[in-house]
Amino acid sequence: MRGATVLAMRCDVGRREDLLALAERARQAWGGVDVVINNAGVALVAPVASLDEADARWLFDINFWGVVHGAQAFVPLLRGRPGATLVNVSSIFAMISMPTQSIYNAAKAGVRAFSDALREELREDGIGVLCVHPGGIRTRIAEQARLRDISMVAVSAAELQQQFLDNAPTSAEDAAAVIVAALRRGETRLLIGADARVLDWAHRLAPARASAWFTRFVKWKRRRRAAAA
Repeated sequence: MRGATVLAMRCDVGRREDLLALAERARQAWGGVDVVINNAGVALVAPVASLDEADARWLFDINFWGVVHGAQAFVPLLRGRPGATLVNVSSIFAMISMPTQSIYNAAKAGVRAFSDALREELREDGIGVLCVHPGGIRTRIAEQARLRDISMVAVSAAELQQQFLDNAPTSAEDAAAVIVAALRRGETRLLIGADARVLDWAHRLAPARASAWFTRFVKWKRRRRAAAA
């Protein structure tokens, strides 16, 4: 943003002390904050049968505990600021699941539930909590994912990356703009992308079947791509 004062600090969001240090730096620089966005996230592709606990803890430390640590560190700085809002980035995968994504699904579902409870805790303080459920966003998350046994979903890392790109219709810039608009409207829940809205509708329509429908759709697209090649 042109004309803005920017401070950067390297943090491991899985370490509570790193987020507390970041919050203290923000307090010293600005005296408080108006909006905090807990956005850090990583991906892991591994079936439950061969899941490594260290991988699972790595993902949970970032995707779930990073949100908790961010809230604990910054809520004191949000108090007393008009329109103050905490934004927690969950995923449409909080509602829809697919093979090899069990830990990612669990972490994002945890963010959703955590946000719902935190919103009620902060209501009297006048701090809003916006929980964001993006669909496919074109970032480097798949490229930088930890890939273990991917045989259930792809034959190679290159194919897996292409699948992600094929199912990521929204740019990061467009996603950011949608979040800013939701903040201005004071929303508490946000779906990003037509894919997220369709999957949310499927989950509401048939919560016990939506994940199976989605998995079959992904497999159909994979077979179609293979036939075209």
